[in-house]
Order: sequence, then structure tokens, then C-alpha cells
Amino acid sequence: MTGVNEQVAGRLQRADGSAVRVLVVDDEATLSDLLGMALRYEGWDVRTEADGASAVRAAREFRPDAVVLDVMLPDLDGLEVLRRMRADTPDVPVLFLTAKDAVEDRVAGLTAGGDDYVTKPFSLEELVARLRGLLRRSGMTAAQQGSELAVGDLTLDEDSHEVRRGDVEVDLTATEFELLRFLMRNPRRVLSKAQILDRVWHYDFGGQSNVVELYISYLRKKIDNGRAPMIHTVRGAGYVLKPASGE
Repeated sequence: MTGVNEQVAGRLQRADGSAVRVLVVDDEATLSDLLGMALRYEGWDVRTEADGASAVRAAREFRPDAVVLDVMLPDLDGLEVLRRMRADTPDVPVLFLTAKDAVEDRVAGLTAGGDDYVTKPFSLEELVARLRGLLRRSGMTAAQQGSELAVGDLTLDEDSHEVRRGDVEVDLTATEFELLRFLMRNPRRVLSKAQILDRVWHYDFGGQSNVVELYISYLRKKIDNGRAPMIHTVRGAGYVLKPASGE
């Protein structure tokens, strides 16, 4: 049997204890994927759409707690999407994404009922922080959960920073720990070098990918050395962590 467990302290949750729902609307597939990954990293339930009409339908079905909405969409503009969404869910917080930085564009979005905005290009860290602020103001509370992540026989305690593979304690540097934590929060999910750079090194959609290769090799020596491997390379796509074969 494969054992994959994840509990993270301090996550925002709904009043009933279920995961926060966030709808991401952007027609740039790469950006949408990065946003989805970053928000799932927070423990949130994420749905993505690439056009305005689909977004309006998704808002009715998914009932999001917050929406990340691009102003420029291929069919409807973001302001019209917001108007239609608010007809059904008048209180849902909306964070606008815009490539425009003129004051009048920002004012138009906020006047139309948007709660906040970020201008492209932006840092994922900043966007997540803004979104967390909107969710807290709308009544979401921090979950009181354990701090241990577990994938197969690998465990990581986020409070004490202790890592164990089976009965063996593994000593990691601060950066190795952050990289392993990101991998363990996304078990069985292929993570690209760009996603890893942004979440671990906080580079804004760029940076030197060889630093990822270097730290993956460091982790493998400490986590997989002499044991069935858990960290795998998916050629042309990135890296994935999963329980060792047979677990």
C-alpha cells in the first residue's frame, strides 16, 4: 500500500474545515499552471479556466471563495466577467491580474468591484500573500493542524525541521529542506524547474535552472542513497517525488 499524508499548520480553511476554493481565470496556460501550483501548495482547492464564459459557468458550479481574474481574456473582458459573477455571488473577493499599469486601468477594476490587483509580471509570493489577505478579510480562518508531512517512509516535520527516511534521520541544509518540503507537499506531481525556482528560490518566472539540478542531486544523495529511489527525473518535464516501489 502507498501511504501519502500531508498536513500543514496555519493553512486557511472554510468555516466547515474544508479546503478554500479558488478560481483562476487566465488564458496564458503556463501562467495559469504556475498559479494553480502555487495555490495548491497552500492547500487550496483550485480550478482554472481560460476564457470569460467558462469562468462565469465555473463560478456558478464551483462556488469559489476567491477569484484570480485576468483583465484581458479572449472573449469577455475581466470587468464583464466580474459583473456576471457578482450577479450570482455578490461577496466573492476578486484579485485582478493586468498587464496594464496605467492608473485609470487600476481604478476601473477597483471601481467595478475588484478587491485588489497585481500587475504582470508579478511575484507568485506577492500574489499568494495578497490572496491570503483577501480570504482572511472574508472570514477564512487558519487551520490548526499537525506539522508533519509524510510520503512513503519519508517524513518531514515543518516545526522542528527534522527529516527521517524510515528510522534514519537525514540532515539537510536550509535550502535542501525547502526543496524537499515543496516536493513532499506535491507528491506524485511533476514539478518543472521553473516552478521549483519560483517556490524555493523565489525567482519570478526565471533564474538558472542548473541550481535546481544541483540541489536535486544533493537531495538524492541524502534521501535515496542506498535505498529505493523516491526522487525521479521526468525527462523534459521536471522532477517528481513518490513512495519507493513496493510501498
